[in-house]
Amino acid sequence: AGKENEDVVVPTSGGRYDVHLKKRQRVAVYWEEEVSEVRRCTWFYKGDKDNKYIPYSEAFSEELEEAYMVAVTLDEWKKKLESPSREVIILHNPKLMVHYQPVAASDDWGSTPTEQGRPRTVKRGVENIAAEIPNGEPLQIDHLVFVVHGIGPACDIRFRSIVQCVNDFRAVSLGMLQAHFRKAQEQQQIGRVEFLPVNWHSALHSTGVDVDLERITLPSINRLRHFINDTILDVFFYNSSTYCQTIVDTVASEMNRLYELFLQRNPLFSGGVSIAGHSLGSLILFDLLTNQKADPEEDEHSEEGSRTASSSRGTEEVKDILQKLELSEYCDVFEKEKMDRQALFLCTEENLKEMGIPLGPRMKILHYISSKAETQVCFLHGFSSRLPWVWRMLPRVSANYPQLNYKPTIFFAFGSPIGMFLTVRGVKRIDPNYSLPTCKGFFNIFHPFDPVAYRIEPMIVPDLEFEPMLLPHHKGRKRMHLELKEGLTRMSVDLKNNLLGSLRVAWQSFTRAPLPAVEAGSADAEAEAEAEAGVEQQQQPDTKPEEPPPAVKEEAAPINVGMLNGGNRIDYVLQEKPIESFNEYLFALQGHLCYWESEDTVLLVLKEIYQTQGITLDQPLPGSH
Repeated sequence: AGKENEDVVVPTSGGRYDVHLKKRQRVAVYWEEEVSEVRRCTWFYKGDKDNKYIPYSEAFSEELEEAYMVAVTLDEWKKKLESPSREVIILHNPKLMVHYQPVAASDDWGSTPTEQGRPRTVKRGVENIAAEIPNGEPLQIDHLVFVVHGIGPACDIRFRSIVQCVNDFRAVSLGMLQAHFRKAQEQQQIGRVEFLPVNWHSALHSTGVDVDLERITLPSINRLRHFINDTILDVFFYNSSTYCQTIVDTVASEMNRLYELFLQRNPLFSGGVSIAGHSLGSLILFDLLTNQKADPEEDEHSEEGSRTASSSRGTEEVKDILQKLELSEYCDVFEKEKMDRQALFLCTEENLKEMGIPLGPRMKILHYISSKAETQVCFLHGFSSRLPWVWRMLPRVSANYPQLNYKPTIFFAFGSPIGMFLTVRGVKRIDPNYSLPTCKGFFNIFHPFDPVAYRIEPMIVPDLEFEPMLLPHHKGRKRMHLELKEGLTRMSVDLKNNLLGSLRVAWQSFTRAPLPAVEAGSADAEAEAEAEAGVEQQQQPDTKPEEPPPAVKEEAAPINVGMLNGGNRIDYVLQEKPIESFNEYLFALQGHLCYWESEDTVLLVLKEIYQTQGITLDQPLPGSH
């Protein structure tokens, strides 16, 4: 009796839901969601406007089954069965069963429901139903990815939640695995990647701030004001020290909670963990990651190495400064005091006096320091254990950043404003040697029309102009309209260059001074020589032929973009769809919300994750590194 009363729990949907068989309920495991009803499906119906078969309740299914078995046993058909809602089901024969809905309910005049209207089709069992019953997801999980949303409760153009959007992202990833990792799947080298949503918006807005905002919000244009309060104000909340602490605490604690729960439910899991953030969510993750502490041993070695490298480099910079100020004779003094550039900019007049620097040189050095301080280029330096001195001096939101219980393998940013926020905070350059303390991979992925997205690489290499990496199309080629556009651009540039060269030769021959008849022979020779020179000039003219736009240029030599992504490229741009290229402004919002269903984005995420395990695509995509 005890076993009969026991509730059997069956994990479904890749372990993200538990079905309680006795209660007939499906409960979400990792996030809050309304409990949904579960039915044992035996009998189904489908109307004209329905696109799928819908199961009857279990109680009514039992009545239908009993009537059906009687009809089969006695071979007596055309039986009528009335449902609890006074709907009529007629069993004509095993292959034809229909369900009539009442046109109207009984009223005061005593009229009864009629059997008019188009009947529903009734089916028994799933054999004859053309329904796609999913086979389920691979049991083996190779990698775990936490996904943090941006502003507001809705994450896409259809106003869906982060849970629904991540469901789409996961579904696309399963399709991409079948299409591009088929060999590895057949050899059972891989299973799948699990994506779990991290929600911080509800925690922030449950603090009572909405009530305070409602009190001060004007009554006009109510829907617009409510939308702004619920979405755009999240950016201002994050820049408030009070609410920033709430947000980072929620994100970190939620990711730690999900990680521990995932390990409890998947004790054999041995894969890595990565994190992904969309819009403001990517900035929250970036701030969290820059404030993580490495292991004490690694920290000690890396800090010592960083200090040594920084110190030797800084000493050389001080020598250059002193030479510039014509104070080279004091290099030994600064070297003896182990003064690097950072220490030099912290010097006061008293410090220089203690070092024995005379008044004149002191004034020169102090003037140099003050002039540079006004236009100081702020660097994000590469100490792994703590934030660098310059970073701490910047105007930032003060918060106590929690530590994560794991080291992320890769950080993916979708439509990210990280570059803009760093610039606003006063960071003009990121040190090429800087990397996130506990995460060695960083990819900044954006749509070309995304109004919220900003690049990262120009902050590391500010003196060099270069384009972001173009994400290859998941079907293995560049989109047709982009190839056509580049081809036409190349053709127009070539035509322009050839035309300019021909005009130059014609102009030179036209403006040549006339020579005497006696020197006709030599003139001809000179003309030939000048014509040849003109052709050479056409090949290498004084004024450079117009260069094709950056998108058309062939990929140049590898660009060193620092260690933020382990020496690999950071910025990746999606290819816009043909319809999007007609009007950039019209598709700007869609560009910011397109990542959840973007096969190209998902494929890059999978490719980079599995590359860390030594597993590659079946066929390398053109343009991918």
